[in-house]
Amino acid sequence: MENTKKVGKKFYETLGKLFYAVAAIDKRIHKKEVDKLRGFIRKYWLDVDGLEDEYGTDAAFQIESVFDWAMDKEEDSEACYDEFKEFYKDNSNMFSKFVKVLILDTANAISNSFSGKNKAELVMLGKLELLLKE
Repeated sequence: MENTKKVGKKFYETLGKLFYAVAAIDKRIHKKEVDKLRGFIRKYWLDVDGLEDEYGTDAAFQIESVFDWAMDKEEDSEACYDEFKEFYKDNSNMFSKFVKVLILDTANAISNSFSGKNKAELVMLGKLELLLKE
């Protein structure tokens, strides 16, 4: 059970990095992108499973925590995407059809939240969609 919690926590951590990668691919993160992510976490991601972190908080909040951490550290968006990609390939069984759709919906909502999608975001979203079809 403890291993399941660790993998589940890592699942949400890598989603935080993925959504950061989408928001940061154009070298800037707008407040509307952050607000959109927070709204999606509260509206959709909290209901994905009942997994909690070590403090009894819904593990889905790891998405927000890791996103904020990556933003503070100005992490490289491509490196964050690559980390998600590796986790996805190693743990594809954790990604139900519903979760894949929710990932794409969240990523699209983030990129649409401020001035629509730019070229860098379109490329990132295309890569993500192809990855999730594997």
